[in-house]
Amino acid sequence: MARIALKVDVDTLRGTVEGVPRLMEILRRHRVSATFLFSLGPDHTGWALKRVFRPGFLTKVSRTSVVRHYGLRTLMYGVLLPAPDIGRRAAEPMRACAAAGHECGLHAWDHVLWHDQVRHRDEAWTRRQMGLAYDRFGEVFGRAPSTHGAAGWQINDAAWRQIDDWGMAYASDGRGREAFHPMVNGQRLRHVQMPTSLPTFDELIGLDGVEEQTVDRALLARTESDQDQVFTLHAELEGGELASVFDRLLVGWKAQGHVLGTMRDHHDALPAIGTAAAPLHWGTVPGRSGELALSAA
Repeated sequence: MARIALKVDVDTLRGTVEGVPRLMEILRRHRVSATFLFSLGPDHTGWALKRVFRPGFLTKVSRTSVVRHYGLRTLMYGVLLPAPDIGRRAAEPMRACAAAGHECGLHAWDHVLWHDQVRHRDEAWTRRQMGLAYDRFGEVFGRAPSTHGAAGWQINDAAWRQIDDWGMAYASDGRGREAFHPMVNGQRLRHVQMPTSLPTFDELIGLDGVEEQTVDRALLARTESDQDQVFTLHAELEGGELASVFDRLLVGWKAQGHVLGTMRDHHDALPAIGTAAAPLHWGTVPGRSGELALSAA
C-alpha cells in the first residue's frame, strides 16, 4: 500500500470557477481530500502564446488540444481581452473548497508571468510576486496558506527562502522522486520539498499510444508498486473534459489499495529522519517542453 498525494494546480479563472467545483464533487463521492493550489491575481493565459517558439511547445499543444481544454476566451486574456483578477472574481469557489475540507495553498500571483520569468529574476521581484499572492490569499481565506506549489515547476532560491521565512513546513515546487530539504548557498532550509513524482495527464496523452480515454490506465501501470507518490492534476483538464477519466483513475488507485490524500497527509507520513538536502537543479521531463526544477536528491 502506498500513499498518493493529490495536488491540484489551478491556473486560470475558468479553472477556478468551473474546474474546482467539478473536482470537489468527484472527490466528495470518493471521500478523498486534495491540496488545491490557487493562482490569485491576473489571468494572463494569452501571454503563454509566445511560448510557440520554445522547442517542443507546438508538439505538446497539438497532442493535448489546448483550445478545447482551456477555452478560446481564456486564451485571449491579456491579449485581446483584459486579464481578469482571479482572486476578486472567484473568491467564493476558493472558500467553498476550504469549507469542504480540502487543503488550500499558493500557486502564483500571475501564473504566466511567474512561469516564464522567475528562473531569471532577482530576490526583490520574487518576493514581491509571492507577497502579492500571500496577501490576497489572506483576503480570500482569512488566514495564511499552509503550502506552496510553483507554477509550471519554475522556482528559484529566493522563493525557497521565502517559503522558509513564512514558516511553511512543506511545499511542492519541482519534479522528482524523493522528498528533500532545499539547499541554498550551502544552507539546509527547514521546509521539505515533496516533488511531483508521477507524470501528468497532458504529458502522457498522445505519446506511446496513450489517448485521452486511456491515460488513466497508463498512470495505473506506474503505481502498481508500494512507492509513495505525488500526482499533480490541473483544474482545467481533470476538472474539465477529462473529469470522467480522473474519476476512473481514483477508482483504480483505490482498487490498487493506495491511500489518497493531501500534501499535508503526505508530509505527516514522511520518516522523521533521513530526508536528504539538495540544491536547485534543472532538467527536462518527457512530454513537457522547456526545463523544470528537478530534485537532485
